[in-house]
Amino acid sequence: MATLADIAAQASVSEATVSRVLNDKPGVSDGARAAVLTALDVLGYERPSRLRRRSAGLVGLVVPELENPIFPAFAQVIEDALAARRFTPVLCTQSPGGISEDEYVESLLDHGVAGILFVSGRHADTRADHERYQGLISRGMPVVFVNGYAEGIAAPFFSCDDVEAMKVAVGHLVQLGHERIGLAIGPRRYVPALRKRDGFVRALVDTLGLSPAAAEGWIAEGLFTAEGGAAAARQLLAKGATAIVNGSDLMALGAIQAARESGLDVPRDVSVVGFDDSRLIQYLDPPLTTVRQPVQALGAAAVSALADAIDGLPVPSQEYLYKPELVLRASTGRAPAQAQPMRVPSSAPTA
Repeated sequence: MATLADIAAQASVSEATVSRVLNDKPGVSDGARAAVLTALDVLGYERPSRLRRRSAGLVGLVVPELENPIFPAFAQVIEDALAARRFTPVLCTQSPGGISEDEYVESLLDHGVAGILFVSGRHADTRADHERYQGLISRGMPVVFVNGYAEGIAAPFFSCDDVEAMKVAVGHLVQLGHERIGLAIGPRRYVPALRKRDGFVRALVDTLGLSPAAAEGWIAEGLFTAEGGAAAARQLLAKGATAIVNGSDLMALGAIQAARESGLDVPRDVSVVGFDDSRLIQYLDPPLTTVRQPVQALGAAAVSALADAIDGLPVPSQEYLYKPELVLRASTGRAPAQAQPMRVPSSAPTA
């Protein structure tokens, strides 16, 4: 059992304060009370039953998978924001051959959830049938979407500005003297991938004066995985790319691997830029320059919108774009001095 001294030391308060909190007595500031409750959680002890807050209801949180570290990051931020509003999150994660998004939604409805929040779900797939969401809305279920957009759905969408992400990534590389810049990106059927492609092409046109068709020739498509990034990077390296922007940090890992397998050094011979800023990416060798998704802001805004909708005060049904941030680390450097003049590929590589 934890002693008062243990809890007081962890919370940086007096033992008397701990005693008052545990016995639900008055005379304790909100900050001190929160510190004591947090100390209990950190030390692994259950809160006394009289201190447990009653849930405001269940909320479904549907994410595509947990292997990509950006999705656990979103889940953590959203779950924390829900808990702060006394909602109990129900996390639903998908996997190939496992439970589908529709099956999860049916289960959530059976459990009487107050609302559902979708992160990078089927709403981001341009080939998916979005009537499933219309059905939820027509029955009065509050829903909110993160990263991805679909026309005609009367709900709020919160997304990272992918066009801006490509603008800052390409701009950084151009400032370093790179002209042969490639994009390794996931399947174009997904809205974030489509927007990154458009933003990349626009950035090359604006900064290097390429035609849209020529800029398209510097795009290689693969899966949003390390393996997909490696495959796309090999295509771009074969065309002489000295820098590669990636659709995710996982793809960037694959790009670095592909470069090293080709006998190239990162960043001396080829610069690599990721996207997401996953938690451990700064500890790579070399630490990865990446475009950071505003995960905290997106998650907090999505939960706020869902809570308002549950309270009968929905925010306008539109998309809200959040600005990304370029995080400079050691995987990007000056363009190699021995680089030959740019030769624009005549056509885009096949996936």
